[in-house]
Amino acid sequence: MSDTLTVDVLDGKGKKAGTADLPADVFDVQTNVPLIHQVVVAQLAAARQGTHDTKSRGEVRGGGRKPYKQKGTGRARQGSTRAPQFAGGGVVHGPTPRDYSQRTPKKMKAAALRGALSDRARAGRVHVVTGFNPGEVPSTKAALAVLDNLSGRKNVLVVVERQDEITWKSLRNVERVHLLVADQLNTYDVLISDDVVFTQGALDAFLAGPVKGAKAVATESEANEETK
Repeated sequence: MSDTLTVDVLDGKGKKAGTADLPADVFDVQTNVPLIHQVVVAQLAAARQGTHDTKSRGEVRGGGRKPYKQKGTGRARQGSTRAPQFAGGGVVHGPTPRDYSQRTPKKMKAAALRGALSDRARAGRVHVVTGFNPGEVPSTKAALAVLDNLSGRKNVLVVVERQDEITWKSLRNVERVHLLVADQLNTYDVLISDDVVFTQGALDAFLAGPVKGAKAVATESEANEETK
């Protein structure tokens, strides 16, 4: 594998405005499917509120007295109308509030994200654009015109800079677009998107952020060994 992948940077009219380097240690690594599955399951589990709650027979109101005498009725003996077999009774082994979150190390999350991005990059589905709106006022029509030059697929993930409010306001209500800032990029959102579109500034911010390739991690480890 080469050290970098190169993609065209397109302007608002869909014309080539330059090139951008996609480091191979982030955009061309081996995709570890079991790792990605584990990280995505943990991410979805962490999004669950866990506030579900049912009442057991001891928590349901009423049913304090015996509904009828023990013997002589020909029916099965009963001690309370709040037993699970009665309508309005308690629930057996029902859900109770719990925390669904799973501990996932940062290195695992970063490796899964690199694998997902690499899968999209190898399929030619990572794009870079100079910007979505040349003006100073948000315009959904102008932003969609730029997006249509990049991708016509159903689900598109657009990664922007945190301070890029014009692009955010222009695309936030578009159904097929999911917006994220560079430091919020995650494995799940990459996987459910057909294309990933970075603005030039967002790509630079992402590559300068905490996600590092295996080569960078190895370099840090070697440097730490030398300082000991």
